[in-house]
Amino acid sequence: MNIFADFTLRVKDALQGLDLKDSNGDAPDLSRVVVEAPRDPAHGDLATNAAMVLAKPLGMKPRDLAEQLVAKLNTDPEITETTIAGPGFINLRVAQGVWHKVLASVLDQGIRFGAQERSPAPKVNVEYVSANPTGPMHVGHIRGAVVGDALANILAFAGNDVVKEYYINDAGSQIDTLARSAFLRYREALGEDIGDIPAGLYPGDYLKPVGEKLKAEFGPSLVSKEESDWLPLVKERAIAAMLELIRQDLAALGVEHEVFYSERTLHDRGSGNGSKIDHMLETLRHKGLIYEGTLPPPKGQVPDDWEDREQTLFRASDFGDDTDRALKKSDGSYTYFAADVAYFQDKFERGFSETIYVLGADHGGYAKRLQAVGKAISDGKTEVIVRFCQLVKLMRDGEPVKMSKRSGDFITLRDVVDEVGPDPVRFMMLFRKNDAPLDFDFKKVTEQSKDNPVFYVQYGHARCCSVLRQAADELKEAGYAVDDLAGADFTLLDDIGEQELIAKMAEWPKVVEAAAETHEPHRIAFYLHELASSLHGHWNKGYELPHLRFIQAGNLKLTLARLALVRAVSLVLASGLTILGVNAPEEMR
Repeated sequence: MNIFADFTLRVKDALQGLDLKDSNGDAPDLSRVVVEAPRDPAHGDLATNAAMVLAKPLGMKPRDLAEQLVAKLNTDPEITETTIAGPGFINLRVAQGVWHKVLASVLDQGIRFGAQERSPAPKVNVEYVSANPTGPMHVGHIRGAVVGDALANILAFAGNDVVKEYYINDAGSQIDTLARSAFLRYREALGEDIGDIPAGLYPGDYLKPVGEKLKAEFGPSLVSKEESDWLPLVKERAIAAMLELIRQDLAALGVEHEVFYSERTLHDRGSGNGSKIDHMLETLRHKGLIYEGTLPPPKGQVPDDWEDREQTLFRASDFGDDTDRALKKSDGSYTYFAADVAYFQDKFERGFSETIYVLGADHGGYAKRLQAVGKAISDGKTEVIVRFCQLVKLMRDGEPVKMSKRSGDFITLRDVVDEVGPDPVRFMMLFRKNDAPLDFDFKKVTEQSKDNPVFYVQYGHARCCSVLRQAADELKEAGYAVDDLAGADFTLLDDIGEQELIAKMAEWPKVVEAAAETHEPHRIAFYLHELASSLHGHWNKGYELPHLRFIQAGNLKLTLARLALVRAVSLVLASGLTILGVNAPEEMR
């Protein structure tokens, strides 16, 4: 049950019952009418903006319209009180039976409470991480990995058909550098003293196992070959080894992609019918969206693919970009951007109605160009969403972290996960909006205190499980099970703390909906913290007021009702934590 969607329909039905007409004699557009939780719970249980958004098109004063609507709403038996606030906002009080329906719905649907079913389910592609396959994941990749993964989970929970995708940048010059670096480690494995790693090659020890594998497969035979002969062989093995390392690193964080898409396949002409980039150029040429011309020098740092001569250009500025973009250089080779365009066309041809890119803050200029590509290739049929993740600063008790740098010149993802575990990493990466800077303090995220958000939320779930374990024998004697509490007498839940918990759970479907619509996973983390806070607050009252404790000796009916409440809270917490990719522990040690 989505109480907000339910009462939005009731408000719209009431408006239709008023038979209102705009200046053209048409019924008003009700799409902007919503029912939400009021900012101040003292004002009511629900609030609607109906009079405020409809007054102008109807040529009425908001308060006059509100008075008519209130008169209609007062006939609803589940609305116990209506008040008009300010110029025309309407606050509603609902019958207790409404909240009982919410509680029953949570118990009935379990961790699927708040999930949406859409038919047909829109196809959504979420591309995230997509780091160059030249080494292990470093700390700069963590936030994008977690945000992208959680966002994909939210969209799936909200009824979308979601594909989690990783774009492998395996066609650029950095891959040649990787192969040469691996070849150096191969020579080392053969017993050669390679000395210091030359500038421009990757120095990390993570390439030593690649060198050993090359030795095992080829022996010393590669040493006598020309680079043109050994480079393709080493490149294939090095890419495969780095992708396996990347998969392992991401798995340690609980991140698994369904598709690993190779950039090289966009350049492949093996079939004889041209590459996917060739196909993309033909598509844009057919639409009249490419031309031969020159571009002015960009402001600031000049990118590698800029040339002060005629190139093949895409009319990106016709679709909202700041400038047109080069697709082919003057020598006939493709730019990096050409592969990006062909990659989007491939996504469009795979049937995605929405494509989401989760990028690092250093890619800030990509949003407009990617959205321009989306509009041009799909004729506006596929929406392009770009989300940026700001940097993470590692701290320990307020001081910058200096960790071992076993993998070259950076701190790895595994360094962080191995020290604190995946749960604190994932939750804390989501406990701040993705485009805001984040300080990650190793000490704070492992403290068992209310000041540690991930502990606070997980402890809430564990507390619920503890209560249910304590009551297991009593439930069994009464013929009940933990999963069978929907028949309890919810009218006995008359304490304000109990009612606030139910009201907070009622918000969950709307939180999911909002997080999916805005592509903001932090909304889930914030909500879970609020729900856990309400639980802990009510729990703590029981220390001073024994009659509020969940288990009441000698009063089975009240105990069953309160256990039903506890069970429901545990389900919503577990649902949200699962979406974020965080464990919902039954015990905390």
